[in-house]
Amino acid sequence: MPVKPPTIDELWRIAEDYYLNPSQADLESFSGLIAPMLKSYDRLDQLTEPGLPASHPRLSGYRPEPEDNPLGAWYWRCDIRGEPGGILTGKTVAIKDNVCVAGVPMMNGTSVLEGYTPEIDATIVSRILDAGGNILGKAVCESLCFSGGSHTSDTGPVLNPHNRLHSAGGSSSGSAALVAAGEVDMAIGGDQGGSIRIPASWCGIVGLKPTYGLVPYTGVFPIELTLDHTGPMARSVADVALMLEAIAGPDGLDPRQAAGLPGQAYSQSLTGDVSGLRLGILREGFGHEDLSESDVDEAVTAAARSFEGLGATVDTVSVPWHHDGSHVWNAIAVEGATMLMVAGNSMGTNWKGHYTTSLLDVFARGWRSRADDLSETTKLVALLGQYMQDRYHGHYYAKAQNLARTLKAAYDDALGRFDLLVMPTLPMKATKIPPPGCSREEYADRALEMIPNTCPFDVTGHPAITVPCGSSGGLPIGMMLVGRTGDDATVRRAADAYEKAAQG
Repeated sequence: MPVKPPTIDELWRIAEDYYLNPSQADLESFSGLIAPMLKSYDRLDQLTEPGLPASHPRLSGYRPEPEDNPLGAWYWRCDIRGEPGGILTGKTVAIKDNVCVAGVPMMNGTSVLEGYTPEIDATIVSRILDAGGNILGKAVCESLCFSGGSHTSDTGPVLNPHNRLHSAGGSSSGSAALVAAGEVDMAIGGDQGGSIRIPASWCGIVGLKPTYGLVPYTGVFPIELTLDHTGPMARSVADVALMLEAIAGPDGLDPRQAAGLPGQAYSQSLTGDVSGLRLGILREGFGHEDLSESDVDEAVTAAARSFEGLGATVDTVSVPWHHDGSHVWNAIAVEGATMLMVAGNSMGTNWKGHYTTSLLDVFARGWRSRADDLSETTKLVALLGQYMQDRYHGHYYAKAQNLARTLKAAYDDALGRFDLLVMPTLPMKATKIPPPGCSREEYADRALEMIPNTCPFDVTGHPAITVPCGSSGGLPIGMMLVGRTGDDATVRRAADAYEKAAQG
């Protein structure tokens, strides 16, 4: 349909927003100049934009009943069969519900998007199916994925399989819970501040945040272009490696992949041999004030020291910048998410690649008409992010992005002396799910408090894996291994060696 030309009143309002003071005659002049320019938009309406393939047959599926969804972890059930042969043949997969699957509803944890059905498969979905995977449905994720707790999705809380009073972690909450409960073999998660590693740690499974840009983000709902990661979750390092092998590598459509990192035969690198590897126990990853629990720190220290028995060298290392990593992340995440995810209606501008325009349209109309229905964490981020933009004009976002290079250099210096850095994935075990009607303060604390070890590596893009290393009080504890940029193979090789030794 034709684009409607702006009225004089609309031009006046926009002029005010841009601190302009046009006269009535000025506005009428601009209106006349705008009219012929709108013909380009009319022509765009006549052209067909390129989409992404959705070549594997599927039915839309169904929303499971509560009795068939005891952990609240499924958003939608379906059954999409992949190719008859491939490295994922026989593997069942859950897709995080911020990922487009053609013909299958997508909510991304928020009621403002409910009813949207993508017409495309994200690149990773196509690759999973091409590799023989069997997609069983969409896993619940937290509202717009902006929470490390599992209590913020508009479908209700996701329960931890180890103790249903406790959080499964977020934002890939359903993915972790379904894998841990054995309902699927593996799942896709997303990670901007720890959202793969947090729920993987609290649910006692393996979760990998790959090197930034290794796995294409095309067709996945973003938060912040420089923080967005997507990757595999499974009960074993071997399955994580297998899925990464299927989904990694450039697709030519994602600006996050500017480095052009190729995928590898990751499953073949799981030799169990870590002799000669140098592991640095990161001092600043322990003892976080008011957060760290002694049983967590002790379990991770013991797990790290156990590598000595496998032939590795283990020592302590200090990276003082680690304490500032969360501050750098905060400025980037808050302002960047506000500009891209909220004001930019999930797509933003100024990047080359595939834009999912149907998602942009539905989300824009949804949140702008029902902003009060957004989660408390999203409201918090939008209020602060817009204030910082209005008051300081992006100064602190820009400064944080510049400091991100300093932060990365500090880790790289340590990784010049060690092959891997080791620390608790999270300072504490899974917290209790806040009760309905809790204060906004409790809601936000349970959503954001656990990230000081995870979020810095979303800023720097280093690969990081969490592997279970024990439990306390019936709740899992995760150890995080961080490697050099692009060296995802060593991260997984060490995690696999630990896992095999721990299993005897």
